[in-house]
Amino acid sequence: MLLLHRGDTGPAVSEVRGALISLGLLDDSGSGNGTYDHKIDLAVRAFQQDRGLTVDGVVGAETYRAISSARWRLGDRVLSFTAANPIVGDDVSVLQERLLELGYDAGRPDGLFGDRTAEALRGFQRDYGLRADGTCGPETLRGLRQLGRKVIGGRPQLLRETTTVANSGPALVGKRVIIDPGHGGDDPGARYDGLTEAELAWDLATRLEGRLGAAGVTAYLTRGRSSGLTDDERARFANTTGADLVVSLHIDASTSPQAQGVATYHFGTGSGLTSTVGEQLAGLVHREVVARTGLLDCRTHAKTWELLRLTAMPAIRLEVGHLSHPGDRARLTDPAFRDTVAEAVLVAVQRLYLPAEVDPPTGTFTMPV
Repeated sequence: MLLLHRGDTGPAVSEVRGALISLGLLDDSGSGNGTYDHKIDLAVRAFQQDRGLTVDGVVGAETYRAISSARWRLGDRVLSFTAANPIVGDDVSVLQERLLELGYDAGRPDGLFGDRTAEALRGFQRDYGLRADGTCGPETLRGLRQLGRKVIGGRPQLLRETTTVANSGPALVGKRVIIDPGHGGDDPGARYDGLTEAELAWDLATRLEGRLGAAGVTAYLTRGRSSGLTDDERARFANTTGADLVVSLHIDASTSPQAQGVATYHFGTGSGLTSTVGEQLAGLVHREVVARTGLLDCRTHAKTWELLRLTAMPAIRLEVGHLSHPGDRARLTDPAFRDTVAEAVLVAVQRLYLPAEVDPPTGTFTMPV
């Protein structure tokens, strides 16, 4: 769909306005003439902030999908798995959370009704004496509401993430990591003075791929040098490989020439739901990059961007410097700097799997050659 900005008019704006009213983010006063006005802009920004999206007041594809998903409440419709066109919505998230609380592994509560959610639902239905068809209709919904919570003391799926990492052992040999060079194909990403984010991200990805491979990791690139994929296609690729981690590499840019530094992102929502391991890896990568490069620390942040939300495994996004900043740009064009960033990411991945008692201080660990 087209981007909707302040000042736009038309049926799409009226649809967004109606959705925001139904969510309680916008009152029903005003002319309602289909104009994207100041009130809608503020309501969209509030929604984006709450949902862990980029707060820009613009309704693009990702914000539009999130607004559409937020309109559904559990019980509004029958939920079932269809591979060709999976159901997405807040009602699915609530169902996943409920199944997890009851001890059924529905995966991360990402709002996408996939086969893992269907299998968890069938498990509940079998145990409760219902027809195990993987469909959440009125009978299943009554059963879910009648039972008390089984799992207490933390979020069960996030506990599973942590346990999986701990049980996999400290060695990198045999582990699988998806390296995602951002943008590509018809989408160059940020551009400045002949430099493109897609090309720099590709170069950085190949440097990281070599280092991970030397450490015994099986590394997969989501795209080729000249190709590109959507974020949901990248997430599907990661899920198909059954990888342990996803590292997405980007270069930032800003309209302000003063904007600079490195930021790292992991899956998380405004309500406190987060990927425990993703947050841990994002912190490790971020601190290693800052310590080894001296880039301005723009901290780690929780987001619900599709690549972070739709991957079955922990995923992070690293924004290495700003092409729009003269100092960052000069460093990004230096191959030695990109080597340093790749080494920092490799060290952070290794530290993720080390026991706390042997984990070295940030910026001091050197991988064996």
